[in-house]
Amino acid sequence: MNASMTAAVEVREQDRLALPPDTPDRGSGRRLLANALRVLAIDAVEAANSGHPGMPMGMADIAEALWRRHLRHNPADPRWPDRDRFVLSNGHGSMLLYALLHLTGYDLPMEELRRFRQLGSRTPGHPEHGLTPGVETTTGPLGQGLANAVGMALAERLLGAEFNRPGHRIVDHRTFCFVGDGCLMEGISHEACSLAGTLGLEKLVVFYDDNGISIDGPVTGWFADDTPGRFEAYGWRVIREVDGHDAHALDTAIDEALTPCGKPTLVCCKTVIGHGSPARAGSAEVHGAPLGSAEVAATRAALGWTAAPFELPDEVRAGWDARRRGAAVQADWQARFDAYADAHPQAAAEFLRRMRGDLPEGFAESADAWIAAVAERAEPMASRKASQQAIQALAELLPELLGGSADLTGSNLTDWRGSGGRHLHYGVREFAMAAVMNGIALHGGFLPFGGTFLAFSDYSRNGLRLSALMGLRVVHVFTHDGIGLGEDGPTHQPVEHAASLRLMPNLDVWRPCDALETAVAWRAAVERADGPSALLLSRQTLPAQPGIGRIRDAARGGYVLADVERPDVVLIATGSEVAIAMEARRLLAGRGIAARLVSMPCCEVFDRQDQAWRRAVLPDGVPRLAVEAGATGLWRAHVGLDGDVVGLDRYGESAPAADLYRHFGITAEAVADRAQRLCSSQF
Repeated sequence: MNASMTAAVEVREQDRLALPPDTPDRGSGRRLLANALRVLAIDAVEAANSGHPGMPMGMADIAEALWRRHLRHNPADPRWPDRDRFVLSNGHGSMLLYALLHLTGYDLPMEELRRFRQLGSRTPGHPEHGLTPGVETTTGPLGQGLANAVGMALAERLLGAEFNRPGHRIVDHRTFCFVGDGCLMEGISHEACSLAGTLGLEKLVVFYDDNGISIDGPVTGWFADDTPGRFEAYGWRVIREVDGHDAHALDTAIDEALTPCGKPTLVCCKTVIGHGSPARAGSAEVHGAPLGSAEVAATRAALGWTAAPFELPDEVRAGWDARRRGAAVQADWQARFDAYADAHPQAAAEFLRRMRGDLPEGFAESADAWIAAVAERAEPMASRKASQQAIQALAELLPELLGGSADLTGSNLTDWRGSGGRHLHYGVREFAMAAVMNGIALHGGFLPFGGTFLAFSDYSRNGLRLSALMGLRVVHVFTHDGIGLGEDGPTHQPVEHAASLRLMPNLDVWRPCDALETAVAWRAAVERADGPSALLLSRQTLPAQPGIGRIRDAARGGYVLADVERPDVVLIATGSEVAIAMEARRLLAGRGIAARLVSMPCCEVFDRQDQAWRRAVLPDGVPRLAVEAGATGLWRAHVGLDGDVVGLDRYGESAPAADLYRHFGITAEAVADRAQRLCSSQF
């Protein structure tokens, strides 16, 4: 950056934090503070005998410049709504973040750093949201933290546009993200950063740790991209060739990054991995292994560090402590928010409700009335269309509902009348959509949902996994849920996908059979506060099933849809196959076989019910036959050793839907025949 550019930089006063007068801030003082991050990472990795010291040692100077001079946060209140968000996308360097949190004053005592990577500690191998105070998101799978940061920056912009008023800016913060070479090799970085550039998310600032090393060694043999050019092509401002070990150069770059320009910013920092290690700096050896006692001693000597392991000089603690400064920054915001609340009391109350994640007062009663109306109408329709009607109803009840699609809006039916800025076009970016939604949910203020075809859930799977791991309220709308989509063929016909998603802990997978169950599934998804939900929806029209009084039963995940006094067999079905099972039940009655039909829209919710309910729905001693046009393996747990499954354990074909169901033997006649044989085998 030349001198004229430096002179033109203007940074808002609130973006440059005032440091206490006794704080080390120049030359060796700042190096001392950065070295504290290095030695804490070295000590923790050495104590655990595992971990990644190289990145924390290489990015320590960048972290010092950002966290001490610009990051607006309050260690005493990690959930303060207008804090800056910090994301460590290269999460293997977790000790850098833990050291920062400990030193600045978060509730993370030194004992937790000593217990790095140990069972029950708050310092796991990779950062975990909800476990460690100040950790904004779970990272480790490279690139996803970067996409989370895009979601956070997007949420900040949308929330500010909705709640800020002339003279009152209560939403006005930035999202900062550290990334490494590995993050930028991952395809999700392209998806997310292309979207961020298109949207012009100027409050997103990403620091690229350009050290040229990954686990296998120097990256030149497999990562020769013109990274600055790539990001400029996305529409980002790029600050090139910053010395990542020069405090003054970093200050200058950050000042420029904070200057409004209408674009997100990438700060390209040239660093040496393992900086400070005499023998291993700049090599892959320091990436993911302890230095060893001899090299630890040599490194401490090279850094001029004389304190014992896990001990810090008083001047280091004083220089890093951000509690007083953080309290002052939050107090200033609180005074501004109080003035906002005086001028706009309803908006202030709504803002606080949404940041808490509470549903609106009276939501339950309104949802009851809406679902009762759906039951009363009993209209046949595709469950994707029923989902769109649910979105319309919920959007009117939940101003926080924010949704979109990965370029399949007209197929997923994820739009609604009057959506305005609450509908997002993600483009053909399924993985980024999942991870960006995670970032939106983590930021707070919105309840995100996104749509694609069920067969493409594989693209976004790791984003779903981290959503489930973090327990985020995110709704995944997956349409075209089986062979019923027909002529598009096996590439688009999900066979194993429902079973695969059901294997994921803490993900509720709903496959509703009609409009009523779809409404129930949507309500359950938005009311669920401790994890994501996946809605598997049909392209083809489904008949409305009888029973207006089944609303509460359907919400329990599995229930008796049609019954007899003494069943000879229990049929279990989901989604479009419920109608097939209902017809099979009629055929069985003509053969003198009494069948109970259980609709199982959500196995996970059903399995969480008490034993009395589960036994009442699936009684012992009665043979069971499950019916679903997909992989059969998981159904064995519900049908038992003596039961059977009608399903599909191979890939589909390209043909009209009706032909496919006949071809694969998933018809009422075939189900009735299998049920009859099952009953005969019991005698």
